[in-house]
Amino acid sequence: MRASRVVGAITAAAMIAGTSMSEAASFSYPRMLGVQPDQISFADPVLAPMQHVRFCLNYPADCAVHGVDFRRQHIALTLERWDELNAVNRAVNHYISPQPDFSAPALTEWHILPAAGDCADYAITKRHMLLALGWPSRSLLLSEVVVPSGEHHLVLVVRMKDLDLVLDNLNENIRPLRMTLHQYQWLRIESPFNPKFWTAINVPRPVRTAMLVD
Repeated sequence: MRASRVVGAITAAAMIAGTSMSEAASFSYPRMLGVQPDQISFADPVLAPMQHVRFCLNYPADCAVHGVDFRRQHIALTLERWDELNAVNRAVNHYISPQPDFSAPALTEWHILPAAGDCADYAITKRHMLLALGWPSRSLLLSEVVVPSGEHHLVLVVRMKDLDLVLDNLNENIRPLRMTLHQYQWLRIESPFNPKFWTAINVPRPVRTAMLVD
């Protein structure tokens, strides 16, 4: 899907949700006070989910490395980037109708921008759109978590300078990683160096941190 079609899909989805693009991007900007870096760290390599291997066969461009620039290893969270993340996150959450997939993992396929889909379809669609809008692949990492019910769930982690943000179809708002630690057990994540490879996750230990979302 070309960037123009992606932006068009975002706009259409925002209209379906009953908002303009500017309104869809009007979530509050997070402020972190006295924070230690709020990021996961990457542990040992692990096998990628079987569904992701199949996804890479069907969508090879989404599993390629995009936007390599060794002079800019970390992307700052500017207001413009925050608005763009929110526009994509909210539009995709409204555009795709939730539809659980009860197929066996060996039979499950992930699809970009379906009319109806499960958590993986939301996550890969958001990542696909952000890649088309120029975001580097090292900052857009699919991650597998476990929800309190014990179900495995896929989210998109957007890795910024000193901050990981979580884009999730189960929550309308983008949240800093630390706000999800009580809710999710984090299992594995795409490598920032190559989207085809995955690693285990080390999450930050709880620290006394002041966190505000304006």
